[in-house]
Amino acid sequence: MSTGKRIGVLTGGGDCPGLNAVLRAVTRKGIEVYDHEILGFRNGWQGPLENLVMPLGLEQVEDVLSRGGTILGSSRTNPYKIDDGVARLKATLAERGVEALIAIGGEDTLGVAEKLSGEGVPVVGVPKTIDNDLDATDYTFGFDTAVHIATESIDRLRTTAESHHRALVVEVMGRHAGWIALHSGLAGGANVILGPEKRFSVDQVREWVQRRFERQYAPIIVVAEGAVPEDGEEVLQAGEKDAFGHVRLGGVGTWLSEELAERTAKESRAVVLGHTQRGGTPTAYDRVLATRFGLHAIDAVHENDFGSMVALRGTEIVRVPLSEATAELKTVPLERYSEAEALFG
Repeated sequence: MSTGKRIGVLTGGGDCPGLNAVLRAVTRKGIEVYDHEILGFRNGWQGPLENLVMPLGLEQVEDVLSRGGTILGSSRTNPYKIDDGVARLKATLAERGVEALIAIGGEDTLGVAEKLSGEGVPVVGVPKTIDNDLDATDYTFGFDTAVHIATESIDRLRTTAESHHRALVVEVMGRHAGWIALHSGLAGGANVILGPEKRFSVDQVREWVQRRFERQYAPIIVVAEGAVPEDGEEVLQAGEKDAFGHVRLGGVGTWLSEELAERTAKESRAVVLGHTQRGGTPTAYDRVLATRFGLHAIDAVHENDFGSMVALRGTEIVRVPLSEATAELKTVPLERYSEAEALFG
């Protein structure tokens, strides 16, 4: 008979390479070191809301280290936007005998976790976002994989751009932070990098593009989905908002491509990488980081250090308050774009 705790775990928000590595580490160390019982809640916060569970034992996590996505499923459910949502959630935890909860997610999932912690729910957070925009940790797992996918795509697109003497605009993810655009753009040798933190001048982009054409090369422009022109607004893919108040962005790449074609009289194409950046096998770096986060998260639970989140500082895993993790987004400093501009055009 187990002498440990019954620990609940869930994955919320957008899926992300490395989630299964966290679940594997939590489960294996939780069971084999601490003698805890691990219970998975399905589909993010929808799981404890609707009592959707699956046991997580050694067998369930045996072959998941290299798998993308999450074996628990995910959603953008917000219990604070549902009538009696928090009460139902707490009732499920009580019914299932869950003594602590590990929430793996980004700003929205951890924002809910922070509120629940304030209401007495024993919760530990694990940061997850391909956007790398959580302020309390140097890096989040999933980011490295997304950058690798975007960089490989840029490398492939460059050859077809050169063959046809056309400009290629590559739209990557990044609602409020341009980390993927900056890193993949630098790694892929992009001639222009545009992010949400700094409004861009289409005329300036046109000048960089023309300069590249004049040197008999095809320009590659990397733009984050949340980038905004100086005299314009965000380009929306859909007008409705999700449960956390976010609209769906997308389309700035196509819009910019059409503007450049008109202003340069050169052929231009747009490629939207979209959810390919989220999918597939996590990189070795993300597997290691996610595993370390999982190992330290179950330590925090075992030591009753609730209301905390595991975070990467330098090369060490530390714990920070959930309130610190969700206070503000980590955006790209403007000087990083200025640094990169030396390579534009």
